[in-house]
Amino acid sequence: MKGAGRRRIYLMRHGHVDYFAPELTDPRMVTLTDEGREQAAAAGEALRHAKFDIAVYSGLPRTRETAEIVLGSNDNPPSLVAHEGLEEVKSGWIKAATREELAAILAYSFEGAEAPDARFLPDGETFVSAEARITAAIEELVFDKEWRSALFVAHEGVNRIALGWACGGGLATISAFEQDLCCINIIDIDVTPAEFGDGLQIERAAIKALNVTAHDYVKKGLSRSSLEHLFDVDFGGLRPRNPPSVSKM
Repeated sequence: MKGAGRRRIYLMRHGHVDYFAPELTDPRMVTLTDEGREQAAAAGEALRHAKFDIAVYSGLPRTRETAEIVLGSNDNPPSLVAHEGLEEVKSGWIKAATREELAAILAYSFEGAEAPDARFLPDGETFVSAEARITAAIEELVFDKEWRSALFVAHEGVNRIALGWACGGGLATISAFEQDLCCINIIDIDVTPAEFGDGLQIERAAIKALNVTAHDYVKKGLSRSSLEHLFDVDFGGLRPRNPPSVSKM
């Protein structure tokens, strides 16, 4: 049947950014730092011989810039398309006096995400809603056109949820999926004729590669968590020993 077969998604997180840059007024509009551009260039070199039939980013500048750099190393890159369904899990507003305090709060963001009303920070999007949005976007992209290989550039929370979906464990698993900046994941998907009626279905998905960092393959220089790296802090572990209390703005 036309459109059936194996699809491969190269799922990336955007490169390094600085949410505390002095000129930044809207965190959504943050762009890559020099470090982030170097990370994206390394990923582009690693993927230069991958043949992408489609390339998708979340619609935000940091994912677009990462995708453009990666595709810049490709011999025959496809046009880049935005899909808002791949935007990061939407957060609420919190009070944090310092960079360290904010990082410590965020370190627990994905814990207990499977609870029915669990949210990404107070007043943020529920994980159940984010999961529905993100998996719907993936399925729409899988069925929209006939393709074999795709580049998706998204965000930490989006990738964690996509990997939870791919492994079949759902939201209960996402706190375990570390996503370093500008990492590459590979998800293979078998698309088959629908069991009932016309059309196609996703029969199974398999994670072929997880959190690969082309700028440091063996992670010798990545001993900290991605959150510690992003905020330039050190918890001395994957999480601070005691989660801080969260105050709303």
